[in-house]
Amino acid sequence: MRPPQVQIDFGTPPGTPPRTSSDFEEIPYPATHPSYNKTAQSYKHEELLPLHHMNEDTSTRRRVARGPGSSGGFMSGDEHESEMHYDDDGKDVYSKLRPTRSRVGSGRVHRPPPPPPTSISEFISQNLEHLPPVIYTLLSCWTRFHKIGRANTVVWDEAHFGKFGSHYLKREFYFDVHPPLGKMLVGLAGLLSGYNGHFEFQSGVVYNEDVPYVAMRVMMATFGVALVPLGWYTAVELGMSSWSCHLVALMVLCDVAWLCISRFILLDSMLLFFTFATVFLLTKFHNQQYQSFSFDWWMWLAFTGISIGCVTSVKWIGLFVTAVVGLYTIEDLWEKFGDLRMTNRDQIRHWAARVLCLIILPILVYMLSFKLHFLILNHSGPGDSTMSSLFQAHLVGNDFGKNPREIAFGSKITLKGMGWGGGLLHSHVQSYPVGSGQQQVTCYHYKDDNNHWAVLPTWEAPEYNPNGELQFLQDGDVIRLQHVPTTRHLHSHAVAAPVTKLNNEVSGYGNSTVGDFHDYWVVEVVDDINQGTKEHVTKIHSLTTRLRFKHQALGCYLYAANAVLPQWGFKQLEVSCTKENDPEDMHTYWNVESHWNDRLPPGDAKFYKSPFLRDFWHLNVAMMTSNNALIPDPDKEDILASSPTDWPWLRLGLRMCGWGDNQTKYYLLGTPVIWWGGTASLIVSVIVLGVYLLRHQRKYVDMTPQQWDHFLYVGKIAGYGWFLHYFPFFIMGRVTYLHHYLPTLYFSVLMLAHLLDHFIFSARWKDSTKRVAFGVCAFLIVGNFWWFRKMAWGIDGPINDHWGLLWRKTWNIYNA
Repeated sequence: MRPPQVQIDFGTPPGTPPRTSSDFEEIPYPATHPSYNKTAQSYKHEELLPLHHMNEDTSTRRRVARGPGSSGGFMSGDEHESEMHYDDDGKDVYSKLRPTRSRVGSGRVHRPPPPPPTSISEFISQNLEHLPPVIYTLLSCWTRFHKIGRANTVVWDEAHFGKFGSHYLKREFYFDVHPPLGKMLVGLAGLLSGYNGHFEFQSGVVYNEDVPYVAMRVMMATFGVALVPLGWYTAVELGMSSWSCHLVALMVLCDVAWLCISRFILLDSMLLFFTFATVFLLTKFHNQQYQSFSFDWWMWLAFTGISIGCVTSVKWIGLFVTAVVGLYTIEDLWEKFGDLRMTNRDQIRHWAARVLCLIILPILVYMLSFKLHFLILNHSGPGDSTMSSLFQAHLVGNDFGKNPREIAFGSKITLKGMGWGGGLLHSHVQSYPVGSGQQQVTCYHYKDDNNHWAVLPTWEAPEYNPNGELQFLQDGDVIRLQHVPTTRHLHSHAVAAPVTKLNNEVSGYGNSTVGDFHDYWVVEVVDDINQGTKEHVTKIHSLTTRLRFKHQALGCYLYAANAVLPQWGFKQLEVSCTKENDPEDMHTYWNVESHWNDRLPPGDAKFYKSPFLRDFWHLNVAMMTSNNALIPDPDKEDILASSPTDWPWLRLGLRMCGWGDNQTKYYLLGTPVIWWGGTASLIVSVIVLGVYLLRHQRKYVDMTPQQWDHFLYVGKIAGYGWFLHYFPFFIMGRVTYLHHYLPTLYFSVLMLAHLLDHFIFSARWKDSTKRVAFGVCAFLIVGNFWWFRKMAWGIDGPINDHWGLLWRKTWNIYNA
């Protein structure tokens, strides 16, 4: 028998560069070789042995990471392991670092793909892992589609989002505060279901027989069905045990709020789908970090970027999950920046890949949704006045392109404010209850006769003859603007505006025979899209010439920003006269939108071009302005609204329809054990992290480096995701509702499953104990769901006959 060989290291000869692992050829043992099996088993035992699976000699000598400051971030490649030496109290006395080959220490354990199956039985055995998510998906179909057409009335926000299908089928331009992808998908659902687009979707109204509302609901609910398999596979990619994967799938399947919101013609099911998909794709990409720049690495990185573009194209709340991906990417690149073994070329490639796939690609997807939106909705509709005058001129059914190009005295016009979100200069017979008490002048987004103004010369000018020689409007002319329906003149004086107190009030004053010098406005040309800068503008044209109106007596400028008048002003935008002369202030810019003058020839649409990028930017700013205007109304009580502090502990629910005894009633309320358990897990996770950090500081060892990396990785995905989806609502001024918390809930579900996995299912407990723990959790989840299932499936009859639903006194389920 040969004696064991001894290897002696005499060091490296002088002048010889150090050798790396790439200089050697690694020859693995065959899988059947005894040495291979012994080595693999010992390695597996060493790496995957649970913390508590140790005897008395090793229970106080656990191998742990050096703490959160090591390589345990989102990305844990290029890490170092350490030789750890312990005293009798289990403390790490000192550590000696040694480099190891790069690998991902968190997420799903990478396994080589199996060989191609040679029989059906072998194919089935290789894919048995996909059987549970298939079963859960079938159950998801049942819960989402069960009695989906029970209520034949327009439920809750179907009155708002259902109209999208009508406008897309009629191809009418329609303004809304949300990006267009979700609205296009609603329109596609209407098209595929055979909807003709002629139903008004008024809240509580019974659907007509020719409205395929059930088919449209089913298509929206399909996105809700997909949440369950996405939850399962995300848990798999996060490296959770099979027990925790089952719990994640059960919680997504059995949450009543997710179920309820998915069963109607709303955007929320699509928002949730793309939020879940973005997290899943991010975890898939993370698990490819061991083979950077491979095909799979590029594929999952690109899919993540596409999903980011889609989720932000449904609702801007999708920006929150985008921030999660952004934090992951920042930490990932920071770790790579500190890797001195990585070449500069690879550093640049990593940065370029992230910029390309996670910034440029999502922006292109987002812009593409708007391009399709503009191409499809190319007819004039109720929302086109939000867009620029040039954009409207190209809509089918709009007559702006036929306007006479040159403006003359005596012309009747409408003036469009060119500030972002600006409307049409408007007046009505109501007077200001404050200030001068004269007739109100506002900015209004909808077209009517109260937007019409006549261009007239000053009172001191020679008597104006409407049938005399035409006098065209030019830069520097002093004019009067007379409101056609009421004959009042656009007027300003040294009285504070009702909202913007630093500006002067603008009002309607006098009549066709009464007025004064405070009615005079000096026309100042800014530029013209066709003619160029001010110096090249020879004549003022409708649509293309941008103007400012300076009050001749006060020197202030006609101004329409985003200040909203109180209820006495019908919540329209305030028009005032700003004392600041800022030539770059878009809120002082105006253009002639409509123009009527029988003595002038009609215009030609070929002169009016509206660039896509300008329209894209204009619509996004208008959406942002309208979003910011969705603030709580102090003049009325919104019984559906809630505050962010109400959500984590389910303090309030939401009645989604009428509550009469003869109506099918739906109440938006989450499954309590899921919501309360998720919120409690977030608190526990902070405590656990603090304890681990304190023990690490005292040199106690609780986990191996790989286990610590995995604990932090999943905790950061869940914790950062919840924080970034929840706390922005505290700084928003807009009104909030319970459904705003639904994307946030997903991350608390992941955190709950993560902690259960960490302390129970991946711990040293016996299998029987794990089965009991899983059974208790599953029973609570399913039992809670079954108790509250009618909240989502519909409650018939008097609500007070359904006892046992009022688990919190603050829920307004029962009638008083």
